[in-house]
Amino acid sequence: MVLAVNHCAPVVNDMRCDWRYTEALMRGTRAMREGRELFMPRWPNEEEEAYEARIESATLLPAYRRTVSVMSGKPFSKQLTTAGTSDEVAKEWKPWLDDIDRNGVSLNVFAAEMMAEIVAHGLAGIYVDVPMAADVAASGTGTPTIADERAAGIRPYFVRVKHDQILGWRLDDKGGLAMLRFIECYEREDGPFGTVVTERVWVLTPGHWEHWEAADGKIWSIVASGDTSLSVIPFVPIYGEKVAPMVGRPPLLDLAFLNVKHWQSQSDQDTILHVARVPILAMIGADENTQLVVGVSAAVKLPTGAEMKFVEHTGAAITAGADSIKALEEQMIQTGAELLVQKPGHRTATEDSNDAEGNKCDLQRIVESFEDALDQAFVFAGLYAKMDPPRVTLFKDFGAATLTDASAQLIVTMQQGGLITKQTAIREQQRRGVLSPDIDPEVEAAEAAAEGPALGEIGQVGPGGPGGTEMP
Repeated sequence: MVLAVNHCAPVVNDMRCDWRYTEALMRGTRAMREGRELFMPRWPNEEEEAYEARIESATLLPAYRRTVSVMSGKPFSKQLTTAGTSDEVAKEWKPWLDDIDRNGVSLNVFAAEMMAEIVAHGLAGIYVDVPMAADVAASGTGTPTIADERAAGIRPYFVRVKHDQILGWRLDDKGGLAMLRFIECYEREDGPFGTVVTERVWVLTPGHWEHWEAADGKIWSIVASGDTSLSVIPFVPIYGEKVAPMVGRPPLLDLAFLNVKHWQSQSDQDTILHVARVPILAMIGADENTQLVVGVSAAVKLPTGAEMKFVEHTGAAITAGADSIKALEEQMIQTGAELLVQKPGHRTATEDSNDAEGNKCDLQRIVESFEDALDQAFVFAGLYAKMDPPRVTLFKDFGAATLTDASAQLIVTMQQGGLITKQTAIREQQRRGVLSPDIDPEVEAAEAAAEGPALGEIGQVGPGGPGGTEMP
């Protein structure tokens, strides 16, 4: 099959099957409702009106989004650091690190955004570009020198390529990129006040780039092209879980499916609660001529031997459904926490002497791979700028020895991040045996609040505020 420039390769379509779930879960309740039968199957013989009411009343427990936020934020609980082969290297790169994408975004913020992307969806990339070099060459000064480029403020910068922008690629016989296609959207002026969004496809080959756009949204053609000074494509893929070159899997995909199951189960529970809350008035032994008027001052005349009563749900199914949902929520917490559990890896002779190297959690391995990707992006930037690249280091000391420890750690981080309440955190720690079951969560949370700020927070208001002086 011949693909058009804007079409996805089959392997990308395979990944998009999983992205349908992760994207909707990250967007929340509205996206889940828009997914309709994909996320909420229609019951046999269910009428359209009843199905619409069920869809519009369903709400999502944002377990997937919360876990992605917590996991992707852990490497940035401490400031990202960079180091060069010398102090001079670090000094040269410092202004660029504060504005790594030429839009005022620092490297730390840029890296945090990309980390969230790969934890949520499993694949992303960094493209290193030098857009202004062509402008200097066209200014009449001839081929720009390094001095010309630096004087004009020209420098390489990082471009985010998110998972849903990647269309396809081709590998060479050594496994490197021989061609890459990704799509972007940009706004153009439309009249004095409006804008129109236009799609553009980038086609990259070693030493060359092309921009394709569709005239009237129909025929795609090249609208701009040019050469680069590199003999490779300056693109670095980033993986959540690497399956193959340019193919990634969301590391929390199992949690995504459990969250969808919770969406369905919670809807079923809400439906049965709605039914159970409305008792049905039944008349037994009454004839067809019996007229029923229900009201405070109304009376009903029944034939001899007839009976009238309200029929109500026993509640057994409601309790069973509630217990099932609680078990499912616990399973989601455990599944999300698995990224933090230390696991033995392939050990070398050197690693045998260092347990920290041989036992790493999946999140630590993801972060190490991410560091390598950032380093490679700086290698490309250094080739453009004729500078020695710095090395990036992220915080990685967050592994846990057991699943219980990991899930307890996840609960604490969620509470500190404002994703769950203190009472919920206490209850979850009681279920894990970390806290005594005799503790009353509401009383404990209230007493903790009455004790004042936690250690390390005193004095953060500033000089003259609570605590006297500002602490470092």
